[in-house]
Amino acid sequence: MDYQESRAYIKEAEKYGSVLGLQNMRELMARLGNPQNSLKYVHVAGTNGKGSVIAYLYSALSAGGYRIGRYISPAIFSYRERMETAGEPVSREKFAEYVTKTADVIEEMTEEGLPHPTPFEIETAVAFLFFKEENCDLVLLEVGMGGDLDATNIIPSPVLAVIVSVSMDHMSFLGNTLEEIAQKKAGIIKPGCRMVTAVQKPEAETVIRRVCRTCQVEYVQADYRNVTVVEESISGQTFVCDGETYSISLAGVYQQENGVLALKALDLLHKCGFPTTTEQRKLGLSRACWEGRFSVIARDPLFVVDGAHNPAAADMLVSSVQRYFKGKKIYYIMGMFRDKDYVSVIEKTYPYAEKILTIAAPGNPRALPASDLAHAVSQYHSDVQAMDSLSEAVEKAYSLAEAEDVILAFGSLAFIGELEGIVQKREDKKND
Repeated sequence: MDYQESRAYIKEAEKYGSVLGLQNMRELMARLGNPQNSLKYVHVAGTNGKGSVIAYLYSALSAGGYRIGRYISPAIFSYRERMETAGEPVSREKFAEYVTKTADVIEEMTEEGLPHPTPFEIETAVAFLFFKEENCDLVLLEVGMGGDLDATNIIPSPVLAVIVSVSMDHMSFLGNTLEEIAQKKAGIIKPGCRMVTAVQKPEAETVIRRVCRTCQVEYVQADYRNVTVVEESISGQTFVCDGETYSISLAGVYQQENGVLALKALDLLHKCGFPTTTEQRKLGLSRACWEGRFSVIARDPLFVVDGAHNPAAADMLVSSVQRYFKGKKIYYIMGMFRDKDYVSVIEKTYPYAEKILTIAAPGNPRALPASDLAHAVSQYHSDVQAMDSLSEAVEKAYSLAEAEDVILAFGSLAFIGELEGIVQKREDKKND
């Protein structure tokens, strides 16, 4: 099959549903020759910050001369961003080749009465085939959801398990308490690996420590509270960690925590045969880019996008708003998934908005309709309007905002890429 056919094949797999556990994924990979077993990994789990930490590690390790693979979700601009090596996403031709190979194996499985793998299981299998052929020195592997039963967790013991901040999200799948969720996230910790975690809430920390004891893995924490911030703005920040000064181009108060966690991970990787110099780490962090996380995409007025889609991310967004936009008029463009705790997100963010425009992520079955989101917002904010499209929302926001104001688009990452494209076209026309 060609690239479009391979994409359609994965989309079609949604109709088969899923089977709890990793047995089907193990069967699929065994029939593909278990390519995942020949690779080394940094496995990253948690609720908010996985992508940012991976971005820092990807940049720093690449600066160190390593051939690094990266597997992330969701993608912002291109589907193929999900899997890339040395800065290049998988090609359309190679992706189609790997999907075709995987589909042939799946046909054998289903003919034998085995369940059809899910889209994420197929994508993960394709990623393992890709990374093996690319001869990666190390693969940065982001958990899709949870940890213990996630398709990525069929890998052998990773070189390093990284657990970012754990908070309440995906409760219908992961549990209704922080302890239950942390237990699933900590499932990536295996005997023989090293582990580093962000500062966690006590309930989550207790669980992660218990799993570390069971697996005889040292509990290592990256404590951002000891960091000294030298300078910060909407364009980035500079901080001192362990006597060294680092600069990052990512704004958002939470990026200090992510940066420190990445630096601690690099310390541990140094001990595991992947050394990097201080200069390589500084260069890597300064070059790291991660779209859709409190990112400025236009100015006059300032247009910022952020993937705050759950309560913990909303708390982080509010902290950044308070830090950078005090006294500013802010106009929201907000879009959420129906399976998220969007009411809590509204409760936390509404006080800072002059007006809230609601949208639905185009073409996504999980998207909450703009009218439903507007109704929910209206319980808290008197000036809300549902928009028919992203383009309409962007034009409306620009018509409302003066040059010194702020437009803030946030919620599901599913609409961020398209929205950025709309804004960029508008900026290009303005500069013609």
